[in-house]
Amino acid sequence: MLIRSVGPEDFTEWLELWNGYNAFYGRSGATSLSEDVTRMTWIRFFDAYEPVHALVAERSGKLLGLAHYLFHRSTTMLGPNCYLQDLFTAAEARGQGVGHALIEAVYDKAREAGASRVYWQTHETNATAMRLYDQVATKSGFVVYTHIF
Repeated sequence: MLIRSVGPEDFTEWLELWNGYNAFYGRSGATSLSEDVTRMTWIRFFDAYEPVHALVAERSGKLLGLAHYLFHRSTTMLGPNCYLQDLFTAAEARGQGVGHALIEAVYDKAREAGASRVYWQTHETNATAMRLYDQVATKSGFVVYTHIF
């Protein structure tokens, strides 16, 4: 398995994974993300001025998973923080170490950027993912609140 940065030639397979990820979180059908959001997300991966990045897991020429992460400043640290925003593995590749490999690759990218931490969130019902997360990170205990406009 190869973990690498996403490339422009990956759009079709990335989009399939992206749509699967959004469907998993109930963002499909009437509640799906707009095409504008998807298009802008894709464009940001290739804009050097954007802090948003994408990695993909590939085996035998097929994309098996994706990880989107971004860097941002913090009021409590000198260096950047790395937020792992999206992590998804295709159904046929689950349980094969794809998610673990993608997380480790994000850790590597964060270290290269001088970040001292990587963090993420998941839904409290995502027990399968949390079994992996409990192996590779420490649960912070923070609760996320959201206000949507």
